[in-house]
Amino acid sequence: MNDINAQLELIKRGADELLIEAELIEKLKTGRPLRIKAGFDPTAPDLHLGHTVLINKLRHFQDLGHHIMFLIGDFTGMIGDPSGKNTTRPPLSREQVLENAKTYQAQIFKILDPEKTEICFNSTWISELGAAGMIKLAAHYTVARMLERDDFSKRYGNNQPIAVHEFLYPLCQGYDSVAMKSDVEVGGTDQRFNLLVGRELQKQYGQSPQCVLTMPLLEGLDGVNKMSKSLGNYIGIAEAPNEIFGKVMSVSDDLMWRYYDLLSFRTNSEISQFKADLAGGRNPRDIKVLLAQELVARFHSQQAAEAALADFEARFQRGAMPDEMPEVTVPAGGVAQVLKQAGLVASTSEAMRQIEGGGVRLNGEKVADKALQLVAGDTVVLQVGKRKFARVTLVVA
Repeated sequence: MNDINAQLELIKRGADELLIEAELIEKLKTGRPLRIKAGFDPTAPDLHLGHTVLINKLRHFQDLGHHIMFLIGDFTGMIGDPSGKNTTRPPLSREQVLENAKTYQAQIFKILDPEKTEICFNSTWISELGAAGMIKLAAHYTVARMLERDDFSKRYGNNQPIAVHEFLYPLCQGYDSVAMKSDVEVGGTDQRFNLLVGRELQKQYGQSPQCVLTMPLLEGLDGVNKMSKSLGNYIGIAEAPNEIFGKVMSVSDDLMWRYYDLLSFRTNSEISQFKADLAGGRNPRDIKVLLAQELVARFHSQQAAEAALADFEARFQRGAMPDEMPEVTVPAGGVAQVLKQAGLVASTSEAMRQIEGGGVRLNGEKVADKALQLVAGDTVVLQVGKRKFARVTLVVA
């Protein structure tokens, strides 16, 4: 039982909910490797750290000796997951889905062991259902049960359209669990309904129902909204080492601990020691550096992590920038407008005068171009004069 308790501690780390824990304990008691499922619809070519929360949890299961099934939803990706949406998602072409799927496989093996990971495509079994099989599958669930789902219920109540094919999405995701005979499915909190559909369908197909482990949605650099490319508050795992390092260093001290829980592979005891060190007076920047190095090393190399640290120190610390400075999120745009919105100047005309006089610096470098455009997705340090600093995250206007 001690071994099971140790497994549960790692499995539940950072998780939002485990359904049903008693059932998982019984599965673990069998001593066999459990079949762990997580599905990803390849709707975009690149992954960011928010996506890796689930992949990290798969790595935890993998380290515990369980069988990982990474499901690429090449069929469901063409339907479009309606979870959390107030409008129907536009479907993707099969060509788009397959092209994105290629990049997913290359990126996930920066976290998972390719020798111990089974890559699955749900078109393998869903395409074989045919029209008659799909109708039979649909007979297992009622419209009333579908409308219990929060987003469907809201759209129905607001007289917003719900396409019939959107009801097929949770059914197909649930049927994936039947086809894969999964013991545990891992998903985001927004997937809870779909994951429970999988449990119900497995019961109806005579299988032991899967346990459900939901993981929280990772906040982006602004510390408020879910990490998203469209909001410009993301850290892409394919970004350059210096970009990843700098963005991690830009997060708030409170958000740093959230990132440690969901993104780091350090043990709980190591993280607890870091918190004790901080309470004892250690600079939080030092602890954040360790997280930034870990993530850069994971997605690039240890050498790249060391180089990124050296670059960061050269640009930020040796430039006599303060350890603590205001952190703001503003729309991307011209440097003068950004300076104003960041509260570093009273007006754009003052910003122009400061630039002309050589009083504005971007990441420690003097700004000479008054027409300079700052782009969404970047996090930069802006300085006006000798004493005004701000760490600015730029988002889509």
